[in-house]
Amino acid sequence: MNFQAVLFDMDGVVVDNLPYHVDAWLLFCERKQIPLTREIFYQELNGMNSKDTFEWFYKRELSRAEVEVLEEEKELIYRAFYRDHLKPAPGLLTFLKDLRDQGIKTALATSAGPGNIDFIVDGLGIRDQFDAIIGGAEVLKGKPDPEIYLKAASLLSVDPVDCWVIEDSLQGIAAGQAAGMRVVGMSTSHTPTELAHTDLVRPDFMQLFETLINFH
Repeated sequence: MNFQAVLFDMDGVVVDNLPYHVDAWLLFCERKQIPLTREIFYQELNGMNSKDTFEWFYKRELSRAEVEVLEEEKELIYRAFYRDHLKPAPGLLTFLKDLRDQGIKTALATSAGPGNIDFIVDGLGIRDQFDAIIGGAEVLKGKPDPEIYLKAASLLSVDPVDCWVIEDSLQGIAAGQAAGMRVVGMSTSHTPTELAHTDLVRPDFMQLFETLINFH
């Protein structure tokens, strides 16, 4: 086996939910009279943690208490939009089972807060499929800083060079690469051309296990 662990981003990877998040951000910003377009979100904000995103909108540093209030307002919109559409990405459950059967460690490393992590992970019933789960609230620096992926590798007791990261956002890909890990670019929020700087580009998890096993 040429790798020991797979580290998963959540939004846009474990679930193809980015359009619902973007719709929620657009409605939130409309209510707050903050200018935002879908294109700006995907290019500038996708993959950022909540604190960095809100500070990008408000152009100033925000306290943790301010962020928590704003985050809860936005995430209530998102969960209402996505609740009836929640489902795993194609091939995810088989991929996770194949990894577990081969003794390959897994971690979820997402910029999302605890409420959204619980919403997705418990909604899909996959909490027991991860050896570690790390959210944006558990790191000091958000993606594209590599902190979250380096912390995930440390929790798994695996060297970063023995890890694959699965990411959809440009911010997250940069984080994985800065951590010294190989990266699968999942083309749910960017085109394959935009993800060409990753080691592999895939639309979903179908046949991904075999591809990783044979990757050189």
